[in-house]
Amino acid sequence: MKTIFINDIIQMMLPHMNNAQCEALQEVLQHVLFQYDLVKHKDCCAEERDYLALFLSAKRIEGCSEKSLKYYESTIQKLLGTLGKSVKQIVTDDIRKYLTKYQEENKSSKVTIDNIRRFLSSFFSWLEDEDYILKSPVRRIHKVKTGVSVKEIYSDEMLEFLRDSCTELRDLAMIDMLASTGMRVGEMVLLNRNDIDFNERECIVFGKGNKERIVYFDARTKIHLQNYLESRSDINPALFVSLKEPCNRLSINGIETRLRKLGKNLGLQRVHPHKFRRTLATMAIDKGMPIEQLQQLLGHRKIDTTLQYAMVRQSNVKIAHRKYIG
Repeated sequence: MKTIFINDIIQMMLPHMNNAQCEALQEVLQHVLFQYDLVKHKDCCAEERDYLALFLSAKRIEGCSEKSLKYYESTIQKLLGTLGKSVKQIVTDDIRKYLTKYQEENKSSKVTIDNIRRFLSSFFSWLEDEDYILKSPVRRIHKVKTGVSVKEIYSDEMLEFLRDSCTELRDLAMIDMLASTGMRVGEMVLLNRNDIDFNERECIVFGKGNKERIVYFDARTKIHLQNYLESRSDINPALFVSLKEPCNRLSINGIETRLRKLGKNLGLQRVHPHKFRRTLATMAIDKGMPIEQLQQLLGHRKIDTTLQYAMVRQSNVKIAHRKYIG
């Protein structure tokens, strides 16, 4: 109890004293309080405040998705449960030791550890902004350096193989929709039949944070979509439904499972809906599409995210070198 009491005082005096003065004050407090017993006085308003619940409410108001909110909650709860400290008692070394131990025990990648750091930073920065704590303990923990790996995309041949392997009109329309629009699979499962504008070859999707944007599809996708919809006899408004009765709306997991099965039949590894999105981004960059327009098409808030998706082909780098340099 004495240690917590002293640390609280030191934390409050940090903005007004240098390191030497803080150390001197700490020694004085330890000496003076040695002969006293401290009893914690419970302040209901302060002690029972649920900081995490307040933080999640703030993020929800900002438009954070429920999926992200759950990740925030689980990440922060793990930290608080492991440390067993009040948020006011957590210091930078606590966070560093926690991240190090977490990586060792879970064999986590640097990307995972940096994601945890980002979520914790957001939480403690919010506490600081709201004056619940004086200074975020994550402020001095810098971004974890991660290696840049070239992620795979679908080649033109692979896309044709996938299309040729389809025995259902739905699967063919589904593949073309992902390949030509670059939409997220979570956006596609929410689409209804009347969301599709066949004349303009476009549709409105709701992305992250419930932000709506227009995406576009090509002529081939239009034909395959029309053929698929004309073949259906159900009354479900969903654009993509299960093949068997009662023809329920396809879920994200349902689409992922179907694509994996199509890939397995062809001997292809890692056939995943998100790979179509990355493929479109890379092809668009290769063909000269301005990055700002691609950002709008993909629905990215930050252009840095778009650049991570768009992997420039090495062959194009070689051509550009010969064109501009020699």
